[in-house]
Amino acid sequence: MRVYVPLTLHGLAEAHKTGELGPGPLTAYAVTPALREWYLSDDIEELEYAALNRAALASLRLIATDPGAPRRRVVVAVDVPDGAAVADPDRGLDPAALGEVRIAVAVPLAKAAAVHVDADDAEADVSAAAVALGAADQGDDDAQFVVDGAEDHELLWYATQEIPNLIG
Repeated sequence: MRVYVPLTLHGLAEAHKTGELGPGPLTAYAVTPALREWYLSDDIEELEYAALNRAALASLRLIATDPGAPRRRVVVAVDVPDGAAVADPDRGLDPAALGEVRIAVAVPLAKAAAVHVDADDAEADVSAAAVALGAADQGDDDAQFVVDGAEDHELLWYATQEIPNLIG
């Protein structure tokens, strides 16, 4: 099963140093039944893209809580055994938790298929979105517009061999 683990660049550097994403439990995003129902598509690529975007929003939340983190969203795509990622049935229909899964243990970074990171030109929008996130969560439409501005930036795809250059 492909899951998308939200991180910051600091978190990616730590994972590179230790060789694993963790410790567990990890929050990740995947194509869950609730995500399928919400997205209304049977196209697996579209569904995985939706899960990736959910993880990108979670990465933005991590950035918002870490003032020292570089203002670039990071998502690591990892393949785990099907039973390793479990959705919480009590949170399955919560719009804030669509696609959310838990992985009980650390995952070797060697299981990563790719890393998705914002380009340098997204930093200003991601920084503004991190500041506006709390107000957007409270229903402020102007703040939501700022958060959406960060989401307009596509995450770039990197091979795992490029991690040293990303964290360098």
